Amino acid sequence: MAVKIRLTRMGSKKRPSYRIVATDSRSPRDGKYLELIGFYNPIVEPAEIRVNEEVALKWLRNGAILTDTARDLLSKAGVMKKFHEERSSK
Repeated sequence: MAVKIRLTRMGSKKRPSYRIVATDSRSPRDGKYLELIGFYNPIVEPAEIRVNEEVALKWLRNGAILTDTARDLLSKAGVMKKFHEERSSK
């Protein structure tokens, strides 16, 4: 089973918010997910990004594949920097 970290769309029409989730790559975009990692709200200024770093790092260590948007959001939250520092120290 290939695990991906990606966004699922929430919110109402024309007012989206997103959950950052770890899910099976074969499941639909808004389908069942394995674990909730964080939240992204692009409507507010500045955009709100909340990420549970421990959960995100756990899935990255286990080889989860990131979508481009999820990678950008985790980089802004500082998770990717911690992950790369952790890998380079080994």
